[in-house]
Amino acid sequence: MEKEVGVNEEEREKILRMSEIPLILDTYDDIFSDFDPRPHSQRALSDDFLLEAKRASREKATGGIELQFLMPKAKRNLRDESLIKKRLKEHFKKHYDRLHQEKNKIIKQGAFFVFVGIILMFFATFVLFGYEKTALTSFLIIFLEPASWFLFWEGLNLIIFEVKKLKPDLDFYEKMIECEIEFLSY
Repeated sequence: MEKEVGVNEEEREKILRMSEIPLILDTYDDIFSDFDPRPHSQRALSDDFLLEAKRASREKATGGIELQFLMPKAKRNLRDESLIKKRLKEHFKKHYDRLHQEKNKIIKQGAFFVFVGIILMFFATFVLFGYEKTALTSFLIIFLEPASWFLFWEGLNLIIFEVKKLKPDLDFYEKMIECEIEFLSY
């Protein structure tokens, strides 16, 4: 349901204080990239808008987020607002899905590295204790031990630290998928 709410200056200030992510727009184009001439339904979002939304969403740790756009009453268009809401939801969902896939890919790669590292450790142990010491077995030990430790630790690095780098963006897009988007008049 579209809201057509007219507010005076005092009510406008109250809305700005109460809402989670209030943004004042001069036109709908403020949400979108200046360099993208496509219609609102396909247009890329503005980096300034996304940075401001990320900054504001970080301050809200849990619970529902309301994204409120305050527009001059004379410039509001309910059809455009409906398209923009849909476009925003599509954008947030697409980027969340991409980051989630990237996270899963990193975890799988890290787990594979850890697994191969452990297999190489077993193989190095088998060579060390299962065979007589020769130049070839010494070479295998010298080759396998660092390789196994490297793969093991690099895999853990991917699983623990590289995935952690994606968390802020994943959290942002997850919040924005669930957010309530409203256009209000001022």
